[in-house]
Amino acid sequence: MASETFAGLLLERADDDHVGLRFEDETYTWAEVVEAARRRAALLGAGRPHVGVLLENVPEYVFWIGAAALAGATVVGINPTRRGAELAADIRHTDCELIVTDTAHASLLHGLDLGVDRVLRVDSADYVLPEPAEPLPVRPEDRLLLLFTSGSTGAPKAVACGQGRLASIACMSAMMGIGRDSVTYVAMPLFHGNAVMANFSFAVHAGATVVLRRKFSASGFLPDVRRYGVTYFNYVGRALAYILATPRGEDDARNTLQACFGTEASAQDMARFGERFGCHIIEGYGSSEGAISLRKTPDTPPDALGVAPPDVEIAVLDPETGAECPRVRFDEHGGLANPDEAIGEIVGLNVAAAFEGYYNNPEADAERVRDGKYWSGDLGYRDDKGFFYFAGRGTDWLRVDSENFAAAPVERILARWEPVVMCAVFPVPDPRTGDQVMAALEVAGDFDPAALAAFLAAQPDLGTKWAPRFVRVVPSMPLTATGKVDKKPLRRERWDTQDQVWRRPGRDLAYERLDASAAEALKAEFTANGRAHVLY
Repeated sequence: MASETFAGLLLERADDDHVGLRFEDETYTWAEVVEAARRRAALLGAGRPHVGVLLENVPEYVFWIGAAALAGATVVGINPTRRGAELAADIRHTDCELIVTDTAHASLLHGLDLGVDRVLRVDSADYVLPEPAEPLPVRPEDRLLLLFTSGSTGAPKAVACGQGRLASIACMSAMMGIGRDSVTYVAMPLFHGNAVMANFSFAVHAGATVVLRRKFSASGFLPDVRRYGVTYFNYVGRALAYILATPRGEDDARNTLQACFGTEASAQDMARFGERFGCHIIEGYGSSEGAISLRKTPDTPPDALGVAPPDVEIAVLDPETGAECPRVRFDEHGGLANPDEAIGEIVGLNVAAAFEGYYNNPEADAERVRDGKYWSGDLGYRDDKGFFYFAGRGTDWLRVDSENFAAAPVERILARWEPVVMCAVFPVPDPRTGDQVMAALEVAGDFDPAALAAFLAAQPDLGTKWAPRFVRVVPSMPLTATGKVDKKPLRRERWDTQDQVWRRPGRDLAYERLDASAAEALKAEFTANGRAHVLY
């Protein structure tokens, strides 16, 4: 019988001489990993503190997750891309009593009011480890992790994950095809739930080998797969798109990779990735909060998220009324015939108890759980066969000429255009009323506005209001630390940027460069219509 706690799963590896961890030129057996965790647990004592870990994906990070599990403590994954007051606020909010970092990252803490008792630098001469500590008793409900959300739609929140939930997730390793001889590749950041839950925990349960990469590198992906014999890779956000943007080799499929699991890749990227690297892509929908998940079945349409697991009730509800939205209707071209009524919020009807809450944030808890239901904050719709589709985050609504629609269906169409590496669709103000559609595109090679217009004109499922009014060509897409597109700066800057911006001034699909004089004329339109205030 599998252990009910993650600490129990880890202790099952205490005498395991199979290789458990590889990092660059370092190799550790599982027995050595557990001993390293026990030594660090001795530094924690019996106080069950909150330990902030501010490191890249290095062995010390894994050792400290293990230490917290065995000591009944809580690891707080600190996002190293945060700075200044925001970084300090994250640390204070999660009541960190100890920060584990290194010299490179310790500089981020200088001058900040953290309220932390100790800071340990793992690469300093003062970092001396005691004899291994005996594990403390832990319960499934004991909190093990505090993992900040990506912050792609607002201020990050610290999601709680208990010993029992991580253990139950770990037991899904066989479903992902992970066994004793598997080699899993962790390139997504360990401060985010995707890497811990969808990779490291699986390897612990199966006794597989974990390979750590300090930071994700698209160009380093295939060389690492070949060097370490990687069989499984987890991803989030647009990682597949970036790997696909690297130069193609004739022998890319000559590798050991068997399966990749992740979220938010487009159907086109999944198909291209599987074909190019000769592996199976497993796409799922879920979040660090853990209350809702959707799984693809063999008959799931390519663009759909899938269906709910057995005994889990999920619906698409109108956020205003709480009523279930009608099923989506597709027109003869595959477009959405009734987006106004079909798109709503994805809601778990019987899963609220699975949500362990945000740390010290009752307002965010109340926003998620209302009337006994778990409201995901994600937009979606459902077809007549019961398959769910993603329509964007809660902030991804657009209203153009009195028509409401979501960003994700437009993004799926733009992603089909061959030059597109990444895309983001978001609303910008219209000079008279409502919104206009703006798209940010990261493209391979030079941007060709006429080619984009021709592509859009040929898409039979492009809604009549969906063609972008503005197109911003970005050298690289702004991302959160977990690889998701960060639309906040794009929405804030709109066309006020040094990047190329193209505008479609009329009804025709024809784009013109928005130069300084055109931008001034556009601003004058807002002023003339009494809408200048929406630009500030």
